[in-house]
Amino acid sequence: MQFRGLRLALLVLPLSLHAAEPAVHEFRLDNGLKLLVQEDHRAPAVVTQVWYKVGASYEHGGITGISHMLEHMMFKGTEKHPPGEFSRIIAANGGRENAFTGQDYTAYFQTLEKTKLPVSFELEADRMRNLVLTEKEFEKEQQVVLEERRLRTDDQPRAKMEEHFEAVAYTNSPYKNPVIGWPDDISGLTVDDLKAWYELWYAPNNATVVVVGDVNPQEVFAQAKKYFGPLKPSKLPVVKPRGEVEQLGMRRIIVRQPAKLPYLVMGYKTPALRTVGEEDWEAYALEVAAGILDGGNSARLSSRLVRGHQIAASAGAGYHLYSRLSNLFTLEGTPAQGKTLQALEKAFGEEIRRLQEEPIPAEELERVKAQVLAHHIYQRDSMFYQAMQLGATETVGLGWQTVREYVDKVNAVTAEQVQKVAQKYLIDDRLTVGYLEPLPLPEGAKAPEEAAPMGGDHVR
Repeated sequence: MQFRGLRLALLVLPLSLHAAEPAVHEFRLDNGLKLLVQEDHRAPAVVTQVWYKVGASYEHGGITGISHMLEHMMFKGTEKHPPGEFSRIIAANGGRENAFTGQDYTAYFQTLEKTKLPVSFELEADRMRNLVLTEKEFEKEQQVVLEERRLRTDDQPRAKMEEHFEAVAYTNSPYKNPVIGWPDDISGLTVDDLKAWYELWYAPNNATVVVVGDVNPQEVFAQAKKYFGPLKPSKLPVVKPRGEVEQLGMRRIIVRQPAKLPYLVMGYKTPALRTVGEEDWEAYALEVAAGILDGGNSARLSSRLVRGHQIAASAGAGYHLYSRLSNLFTLEGTPAQGKTLQALEKAFGEEIRRLQEEPIPAEELERVKAQVLAHHIYQRDSMFYQAMQLGATETVGLGWQTVREYVDKVNAVTAEQVQKVAQKYLIDDRLTVGYLEPLPLPEGAKAPEEAAPMGGDHVR
């Protein structure tokens, strides 16, 4: 979070934020498609996103990576629009487009001049139900994805370690599998597998279309009915819960890879907002706890471990509030020169102990709240991220209204609540520790980029 120096302005900002919030207009077509429209008239542009309720966490053994593979194949054309035509049409209309796959969703997006919205709708509606999957195009794209995996994971020590770390941290949650898939599963996928996955999940009653921009909601609804309305719904399967079993003790993994620097990840099993139950304040308290540890240069990890004791060259913390299943509260970092992974792990443990045993001073809590809220608010300054927040919360099952509750819920978090969630969840029996121990680089080899964030989506 990089919003230092804004404390006074930000502390008063939440008081007036709700008054400035633009309305979200929700519509539903007869075939089950949900449409969310939010007006933003600051520029003559529109962002369109189509979110499908399917991602890596919906997959089973043997077909991991199929959602990401299908995302790639969605650009390979329909009978009406042959391969390459989708991207060519968007570019010819002055737009930008892409897609991404996560654990809980797959989404496709375009940014266009506002009068070009029908172009986006016509193309997205066509490929929602009319995708042509051929053996020739599939075999080419399968090699592209295998190469993507090699470049982004297999040749990246941190990404490789994090993949192994998550496979150990989770016992039975589908979050143990990488979004891009395991190598043998990617290689073993067939075009028939993709056809079955597409026919199962890509349907209007499993999709949410989000539109943010210089638009009229009723006009957008009319366009949605024109293009998406004729599409037939599918019979969707009942999604199994697949909740993670209770962890019964600390876990450790050591990954040895040719690398320039050692790396540490610590992950505590924590509920997400969707899985926390009636005590939803716990999820927001965990969000604030992450901000206390890693909320800019004045936060505890940076001020104490990087600059103060100089144990870490870098250090961070993270928590995923908006996920479909329970996940991890993570600490990650690289030891400072001359320091060990063990020393950094001990220092991280001390910071967790402080959260558990010492109430957070009022001034620090207010500063961190301001920074957490600033991060949220400044994301909303972008039409793209406004749409992202609406689409993500709707698709994971929280409902888009959750976005509007964020400011009040974070402001309501107390020092006592942060202490309680630290005592309840940030404990050894919920902890997995991962070490990346560097092996010597081959002679003449260039050190790989070592900047893989935890839990990232895969963008085409």
